[in-house]
Amino acid sequence: MAMFENLSKRLEGIFSNLGGQGKLTEDDVNAALREVRLALIEADVNLKVARQFVDRVKEKAIGADVMGSLSPAQQVLSIVNEELVEVLGGEDGGNKLDLGGTPPTIIMLVGLQGSGKTTSAAKLANYLRKQGQRPIMVAADMYRPAAVNQLKALGRQLTIPVYSEPAGADPVNICINSIDFAREQAASVVILDTAGRLNIDEKMMQEVTTIRQKLKPREVLLVADAMTGQEAVRVADDFNKAVSLTGMILTKMDGDARGGAALSIRTVTGVPVKFMGVGEKTDALEPFYPDRLASRILGMGDVLSLIERAQESIDEEEALKTQQKLQQGKFDLEDFLNSMRQLKRMGPLRNVMEMLPGFNKLTSMPEMEEALEGDQLKYIEAMILSMTKEERRNPDVMNGSRRKRVARGSGTTVQEVNQLLDQFGEMRTMIRQISSGKGPWAQMARNGIPGMPSIPGMPSMPGLPGAGKSNGGKKTGKAARKEKRTKQKTKARGGRR
Repeated sequence: MAMFENLSKRLEGIFSNLGGQGKLTEDDVNAALREVRLALIEADVNLKVARQFVDRVKEKAIGADVMGSLSPAQQVLSIVNEELVEVLGGEDGGNKLDLGGTPPTIIMLVGLQGSGKTTSAAKLANYLRKQGQRPIMVAADMYRPAAVNQLKALGRQLTIPVYSEPAGADPVNICINSIDFAREQAASVVILDTAGRLNIDEKMMQEVTTIRQKLKPREVLLVADAMTGQEAVRVADDFNKAVSLTGMILTKMDGDARGGAALSIRTVTGVPVKFMGVGEKTDALEPFYPDRLASRILGMGDVLSLIERAQESIDEEEALKTQQKLQQGKFDLEDFLNSMRQLKRMGPLRNVMEMLPGFNKLTSMPEMEEALEGDQLKYIEAMILSMTKEERRNPDVMNGSRRKRVARGSGTTVQEVNQLLDQFGEMRTMIRQISSGKGPWAQMARNGIPGMPSIPGMPSMPGLPGAGKSNGGKKTGKAARKEKRTKQKTKARGGRR
């Protein structure tokens, strides 16, 4: 993810430079770990945490025998991965939400203003409903203007009940009264959206402490802004001392900050991160899995999260139809458009690609930057939608005049339309070879491609216009469209620039 991009690149460079075979020498380890420590500090990881991390890795790595065919770089990488998982929360299940006890289970959200607490309440309610729970939300922030209205609007959007009382009501009484409302609604989970402040103050702490004492929530989750770096660690420590936190939700993890807070919080405060916010939408909340995040930081992908996201986003019936067409070798541009739309529902293309092992390198290649940042999928969609039904079902009828018409209709260039059709033709050849069991693609399918996951109903995507393929120096993508507009303006002015 974007937050750990720089750290991932630094660590990847360190491990690729660590060579040799046999046992690791102390010099090898010391040289690599000096760089690792610098990379962690540059990523805004707490200095004490960075030092402890490096010391533990060094202790395990020096003199370690190389296992099987692992190179020294892979050996150190394995140890770093193991320690990174431990720093992020370990594998003891402490990062899981506790929904035990007699319903309704009470989850209390605390935090400062601006950390995304109200939005996180809605995201958490939406997530729990998908898990089979029946949540309600409680508007207990009576100090921030429009906080109650914001939660009500989110409740209407998600069709999840919201309990609120008129302005001036006491937040402690609101929370107490909400439990009766929850029982009337047969709710299994109550999510309390408590008040925040711009800074930690005595009145706020007293209020959340009183609510905690009277309602005895099963979970007390601090919502903290990951973009604030080590300030988030300090806030977590202060709240933990006051109300004994059981976990955290780190918001804005899709941002471009350095990510040191996520790597420091558990060690400094002892509080596990349980969820991370990865976008603005109400479904942009992911459980925090230390092993999966460590794998992504080290550039090893996160196939399990990718498969889970695919299962949530892809329509099973549609996927089966696509699979049947693939098996019959009848895949056309309409099917590709449907598959592409399902892919878009899984989130930004960059995030999806970063979950594939080894694809983090591809996303950082200069020729892929424009394709991923510029949302080139919408241009592919525009080109396909500019075709007639006959053209989509039988791309072979696309002659020169049809291609010009599609380019005009989609705001693209003829070169981009040609590129899409050529690459779709290559993909169709691949599908037909696999279906018939003959040809090089069929042989590759039989042997398998190591490290590549299979997602039913999602075919391989042809190259994006302007990305990863030479076209004899011709401009494509945004550059081509800009040049085309310039030429049109020049022509309209009679050739004068």
